[in-house]
Amino acid sequence: MASQEQRRRQLARAKYERQQQRREVARRKTKRRNTVIASSLAVVLTAGVVVAAAGAFSGDDDKGATPNAVDTPTPPPTPDPKPEPSMTIDKKAKYGMALKTNHGDIRIAMDAAKTPRTVNSFKSLADKHFFDGSPCHRLAVEGIFVLQCGDPDGTGRGGPGYTIPDENLKDPRLKGGVYPRGTVAMANRYNGVDEATRNSGSSQFFLVYKDSKLPPNYTPFGTLDAEGLKVLEKIAAGGVEGGVTDGAPKKAVTIEKATVQKD
Repeated sequence: MASQEQRRRQLARAKYERQQQRREVARRKTKRRNTVIASSLAVVLTAGVVVAAAGAFSGDDDKGATPNAVDTPTPPPTPDPKPEPSMTIDKKAKYGMALKTNHGDIRIAMDAAKTPRTVNSFKSLADKHFFDGSPCHRLAVEGIFVLQCGDPDGTGRGGPGYTIPDENLKDPRLKGGVYPRGTVAMANRYNGVDEATRNSGSSQFFLVYKDSKLPPNYTPFGTLDAEGLKVLEKIAAGGVEGGVTDGAPKKAVTIEKATVQKD
């Protein structure tokens, strides 16, 4: 019998999927309507898209679970004011994160020297089984090419209740505003305008399976191994639920167990 926590996650996941379906129906209706409306209204709609793309990230589910879906990873919500875990890792050592998923194993080499607080947070969360049984709730297959994980609720709104600072944003691998294939980076709430929304990472992260144009605002803390990339590409090849380009992966992904260990 499922535990109360598992049941809560199942209900949250089901709610999220219903919301995604409603939004897709609304999107299709809007698309049909826009093919017959006057060009003057089309100009207004275009202006609205520009404003939305420049707007702040939001964890408000009523405003859409994936704002700026084509351009950026979905941010986690504003967390409760809980303390960041105390530093326990060896900053000079090498660490690896192993994700056992229902599609295969993914290993991530973590850069503790350049992203110590990020690696320390993942180590703390993994030791507490925070990620075990959690879904990877978002797949993007156009504009950016990422699988996003790290929310136990599977809604894109969950987290551990604390934030960690941005790190390693001047990594030379991000030159040209591209997160290379194989990069693992943090999602956050930075909106590109308000500096108060920086340093807002928590537990959500994204795995890049194809070079993705993104501003260097997301802490790159790890690199996928070759086998992990194959697993990720297999998931991406399955597409997104509803035939859209951004949303829940059609091949549901569950992190069965996550561990972080010193190599």
